[in-house]
Amino acid sequence: MNIIEVNKLNYSYDGKNPALKDVSFVVPEGSYVALIGHNGSGKSTLAKVLAGLNGGFEGSVKLFGTELTNKTLYSIRSRMGLVFQNPDNQFVGSTVRDDIAFGLENRQVKSEEMEGIINHYAQEVGMEKFLDSAPENLSGGQKQRVAIAGVLAMKPELVIYDEATSMLDPLGKRDILDLTFKLRKENPKLTVLSITHDVEEAAHADEVLVLNEGQLLLQGTPKEVFSHEAIREVFFFASFSHQDEKRKQIFLKVYYCPCTFYEKSIFIRDYLCSGGGDSLSFCGGLLR
Repeated sequence: MNIIEVNKLNYSYDGKNPALKDVSFVVPEGSYVALIGHNGSGKSTLAKVLAGLNGGFEGSVKLFGTELTNKTLYSIRSRMGLVFQNPDNQFVGSTVRDDIAFGLENRQVKSEEMEGIINHYAQEVGMEKFLDSAPENLSGGQKQRVAIAGVLAMKPELVIYDEATSMLDPLGKRDILDLTFKLRKENPKLTVLSITHDVEEAAHADEVLVLNEGQLLLQGTPKEVFSHEAIREVFFFASFSHQDEKRKQIFLKVYYCPCTFYEKSIFIRDYLCSGGGDSLSFCGGLLR
């Protein structure tokens, strides 16, 4: 069964300039799909169309085998969860506890069950010590953790991450990625569509979609997609564009080492998680 089916999707904000052009793809049940592309390529627009936030599109969008329309929107949304890049866009509670509870209350979860669920998912994202904290006292990364906990607590069948870990440090990103894969092991039917710039996440995905100027440029396994030199280079360096010049030079040397793309991405992840350094050993040599 395909959880997402998109066929010849077109969308424009102003009716003149297309943000999405003839986009077609499917996402099978239980799969983890990474959606990558330049800023402005249409990734977030696509996520908002799938979530029913951007209406007025042309083409066909089906979720859970049901055509997305105004009449079916509510029933479809009840089976999915969306985590935005900016957590302030969906932080509705006065405290972390209230925010995680919000979705559970909407689904009429019994109060005696709710507390245990809230505590569990707060602990899963590392926010159990902040349950009574107000949003204005949290960092951007902490708010993202809360938003993720709130969505996962509802146990959706489909999760859409719209750069949901962009404010987290490398260790935090790895924690959320590990949690997502843990949940997929517990529930093999859980389907994830993740808009990301994270190399490791894309390398672990079942399939990678590449958007470019609103069009689907490539679709395939990570090995197939990253066999294209231009895709590898753009994605690799975009992932670390915020680093200082010294680290960029180290990443450049890593990129041209004769090893696999996956080995390079894992090395960079571990390097950043350790805090980095001025020199390091990789692929049989010393990088300075």
